[in-house]
This record gives sequence, structure tokens and C-alpha cells, in this order.
Amino acid sequence: MDHINHKIACSVKTCAHHAGSQGYCTLDSIEVGKCTSEAHSCANTECASFQDGCHCNKH
Repeated sequence: MDHINHKIACSVKTCAHHAGSQGYCTLDSIEVGKCTSEAHSCANTECASFQDGCHCNKH
């Protein structure tokens, strides 16, 4: 596992950058993107640095 970045809290345990049982990201920085043409709330944004880390049902 990479280092834990205590400045980036994260609860998405299926992300490849999630710090295991810790509630943090392992990246040095993240990119926040918008899901709509104009973002007016948290629901309109996303972590654009997300990478699928769930290896469930993959052979």
C-alpha cells in the first residue's frame, strides 16, 4: 500500500487508492470533476481520480 494521505478523507472502499481499513486516500492529490455542465452542489461533483479497485468476480 502507498502512504496514507491524512489530508484526503475518503469513504469509497472500492477505489484502488483507498487506504484499506483507514478512511483516507493514498494519493498525494486528487482531481475533482463535475458530473453536469454546471456544479451547484456536492451531488454534481465526483472524484475524477477514482479507479476501480474491486477485484470481485474477476478471473
